[in-house]
Amino acid sequence: MGIADGRVVIVTGAGRGLGRAHALAFAAEGARVVVNDLGVTADGAGASSGPAEEVVAAIRKSGGDAVAHAGDVATTHGAATLIAAAVDTYGRLDTLVNNAGFLRDRMLVNLDEDDWDAVVRVHLKGHFLPLKHAAQWWRAGARAGRRTRARVVNTSSGAGLLGSVGQGNYSAAKAGIVGLTLVAAAEMGRYGVQVNALAPAARTRMTQETFADRMTAPAAGAFDAMAPENVSPLVVWLGSTASDGVTGRVFEAAAGRITVMEGWRPGPTIDKGSQWTPAEAGRAATELLARAEPPQGAYGAR
Repeated sequence: MGIADGRVVIVTGAGRGLGRAHALAFAAEGARVVVNDLGVTADGAGASSGPAEEVVAAIRKSGGDAVAHAGDVATTHGAATLIAAAVDTYGRLDTLVNNAGFLRDRMLVNLDEDDWDAVVRVHLKGHFLPLKHAAQWWRAGARAGRRTRARVVNTSSGAGLLGSVGQGNYSAAKAGIVGLTLVAAAEMGRYGVQVNALAPAARTRMTQETFADRMTAPAAGAFDAMAPENVSPLVVWLGSTASDGVTGRVFEAAAGRITVMEGWRPGPTIDKGSQWTPAEAGRAATELLARAEPPQGAYGAR
């Protein structure tokens, strides 16, 4: 009996990297897994069902149960058929892990509109559409009297929380995922759905340049701090009923570290009680900044 025993779990972008690690970890804990992956390259080109099918084969070889879905989750058809793949195959859906994405990094002055649109589409729209279609199924179940203990785990990034030089498109999309998570948690709780977000750090195709100095596998028996498998235990817990009561939160996970991220909240305040002049507003802002905690710098900033 594992922590996810009997649950039906969808993981998007599960053919490689973090998604693959999540899918295998859920299966190891007793879940039946729908493995979604479009099979694109690191910048979103091409398509292949091979990566998803390979993960399904690995799960089945280990005695687990899984099916592949190779649709594009950033389209209505792809998202709808993804949810249908779970419901038609297993009769239910318990957990959705939104993870699919790719990178097209450029400094803002060199960032093409197509590269902006492509990255925002796969990350942000690719979270919204599966979430929407899953929520519709869970809402229908709640209205029919079916008890729901559903879970959604969205994938943000430190780039979305702090910004990352050369990744304006990616950072904006990942920040949007945090906002989407907070709204979904507030709206979907009435249907028995918990929604949380994760900002992982691990060695994958998307981070191979960022972690180039840590791409070499550690010595035999040593802890591989950048292995994607380090992130998956928290994802599995959030996707299980053991996480009852946890919703609308953002976690950071890397190596052996888990952090609850504390987002925007009111800091120092001055209330004049009437309209400011620009000069007065400037003096007030300067005073407040002197009393406030300094922000963390964006990744890659000097």
